[in-house]
Amino acid sequence: MAGRTVRLVRLVLLAGAAALASGSQGDREPVYRDCVLRCEERNCSGGALKHFRSRQPIYMSLAGPLGLCLSLGPIRALSVPPHAGEFTRPYLSVSGWTCQDDCKYECMWVTVGLYLQEGHTVPQFHGKWPFFRFLCFQEPASAVASFFNGLASLVMLCRYRTSVPTSSPMYPTCVAFAWVSLNAWFWSAVFHTRDTDLTEKMDYFCASTVVLHSVYLCCVRTVGLQRPAVASAFRALLLLMLTAHVSYLSLVRFDYGYNLAANVAIGLVNAAWWLTWCLWNRQRLPHVRKCIVVVLLLQGLSLLELLDFPPLFWVLDAHAIWHVSTIPVHVLFFSFLEDDSLYLLKESEAKFKLD
Repeated sequence: MAGRTVRLVRLVLLAGAAALASGSQGDREPVYRDCVLRCEERNCSGGALKHFRSRQPIYMSLAGPLGLCLSLGPIRALSVPPHAGEFTRPYLSVSGWTCQDDCKYECMWVTVGLYLQEGHTVPQFHGKWPFFRFLCFQEPASAVASFFNGLASLVMLCRYRTSVPTSSPMYPTCVAFAWVSLNAWFWSAVFHTRDTDLTEKMDYFCASTVVLHSVYLCCVRTVGLQRPAVASAFRALLLLMLTAHVSYLSLVRFDYGYNLAANVAIGLVNAAWWLTWCLWNRQRLPHVRKCIVVVLLLQGLSLLELLDFPPLFWVLDAHAIWHVSTIPVHVLFFSFLEDDSLYLLKESEAKFKLD
């Protein structure tokens, strides 16, 4: 009973210090910090560290920084400080992670168990909900969903290149957009597999590139085909904006609020531009209805990001659900690009015959 009282007092002290401390609620918990400190002392130096490293295959330790690893067999968990009523962790393997990372993972579940036993809501740790680490995947549902988004983009790119001749006016711009999207989903999958400073920045920067390229794609379709000089100048402006955005976040300060605001602003411009053009041409070009559906779906599905709840079964959170829901949206958008490119090709051929 005394032990439960001590833990409860610690939780109360944590809640009172929340406004003064940095980080998330879970990693501010004294029990968590004490657990990590003692775990690192026991396992991350001297012979214990050599033993930890000896258990990891060489390809896992080399691939660890990017999270590109795969393990088929479980490895014994690290020794963590004992706590009364320790939570049973959904733990499968240690793969591609440092000793300190594994201590944090183990102690995270000790702290989660403590919170649940005391009747408190599940806390976040270092800005993230606790996720079940399956093999080497830190956020398995989001990583798999990102992979399938990329796969959908690849399949639709292959279909586009097969069905649309290279002479179509929009062909190079649409193909470039597909490759930019593929690159972004690759880094999204890597980031959700292994969250590091590098993978986080690449995920955010590549996502910004997709939004900006979508704006450029819209500019080319609505203005650039008739005024190539305008499209070229707009492309230079977007490249300058991207360079300034990446430089600020990389060299000055990685500001999450600014990054979110910048992407939301560009995303709204992108959505408004596409939607205005589509509504203006919906009678003349029936296939633009696909684009209208895409714009409306993306705006509606983005509301999923406002939901914030502990992951279901420690795997599926709102962000993962959002990633899953965007898979058919990509298919529909590339279908629109295919129809529109074929229409433009037919139109240009008809004008050529008249001339």
